[in-house]
Amino acid sequence: KQIGLNLKLIVDHIPHVAIVASGSSSFELASQIGEPLTGRRYVLKLYPLAQLELTRTETRMQTEARLGNRLIFGSYPEVITMNDNYNRQRYLNELVNTYLFKDILALEGVRHSDKLTRLLQLLAFQIGKTVSISELGSHLGMSKNTVDRYIDLLEKAFVIFRRTGFSRNLRKELTKNPRFYFYDNGIRNAVIGNFNPLEMRNDIGQLWENYIITERLKQQEYKGIFRQSYFWRTYSQQEIDLVEEAGGKLCSFEIKWKTKKMSAPTEWRKAYPAASFEVISPENYLDFII
Repeated sequence: KQIGLNLKLIVDHIPHVAIVASGSSSFELASQIGEPLTGRRYVLKLYPLAQLELTRTETRMQTEARLGNRLIFGSYPEVITMNDNYNRQRYLNELVNTYLFKDILALEGVRHSDKLTRLLQLLAFQIGKTVSISELGSHLGMSKNTVDRYIDLLEKAFVIFRRTGFSRNLRKELTKNPRFYFYDNGIRNAVIGNFNPLEMRNDIGQLWENYIITERLKQQEYKGIFRQSYFWRTYSQQEIDLVEEAGGKLCSFEIKWKTKKMSAPTEWRKAYPAASFEVISPENYLDFII
């Protein structure tokens, strides 16, 4: 009890002591150690294993050969170290059915996980698309405020994260509705119950986009790269998957599973002529996420 206050006393009064306080639940961490340790702490987020880390233990050829598995089963440490897909699938299903909502159900007074599961399934099918919170509420028979609360809880539990639309107040740009991504592809596929191989899927583009966006997030977190990340979309449905802004400079990226030559959308080039543009595909993705 009062762990935050006790940590503060140790930090303030016992010299030469450094403390690592770890926990899987950002709910408990935020509520119990947040305020007392203001100015005395550094928060490090640990994601499922990043390709940045895995590259140290495997060759480039091995990495490329394992890409399909990463897109389907994700990068949880247990999944990476298992030798067969049956046990990977079994583990991920167990994780989703038993542990995924534990913190939310126990600490936030949400009584039934079925609504959270249905919400996640809807989000899983809309990766790479803008999401209307009101429409989600209509599908689920819940108010917009309730959906907002559930999404906030899922973000705090490190299940999903959001990207907002980029705009510099041009009238043609859409910014209201966000996009959502899963921190791990394996969790996303477990939520919708689909572990089929890539050649049997019609959502490979979504798997690829989710993987690249998440791996880029891990890379920037672990390397201490500070950039604001967005997507970009207009009323005429021109769009870019990822826009990064740092130091007043704009970089834009289109994430494509099948390589093809393409240029930035016309409206983007007109509005932001100095911005760079690059297509991220299986041919060049490693340099982008490592």
